[in-house]
Amino acid sequence: MTHLKQTELEQLASQLDRAYAALIVEVRQELAASDQEHFQDIAGRVHDQGEASVADMLADLGAAMIDRHIHEIRDIEAAKRRMQDGVYGVCVDCGADIDLARLNAYPTARRCIECQGVHEKQFAQTGHPSL
Repeated sequence: MTHLKQTELEQLASQLDRAYAALIVEVRQELAASDQEHFQDIAGRVHDQGEASVADMLADLGAAMIDRHIHEIRDIEAAKRRMQDGVYGVCVDCGADIDLARLNAYPTARRCIECQGVHEKQFAQTGHPSL
């Protein structure tokens, strides 16, 4: 059972609702932008291999942004389900209360700060190059 007061839950739910609405708008905008300028159109206008590489990167970046937003939307939906089930604010690993300050900063948090640290160390991906 959650340790949070009703007013705290309502504030956090409102924060989640606002974030959800903003993400939906961003996904729609990204999809509209990708419809307006397809990768094939960009690639068709390139003049050399370097420009083709940039066009490919831009298409991948758009898809990655949409994927990230969809992941965040799913996290918000899961947090709202935990609220409905009465387990929001309870660590999924150890069952301890998640600190209110953590939930205010990261309202989709599923783990207390200690368990999150352990989780990140256990599932950290190593050796992946980035730009």
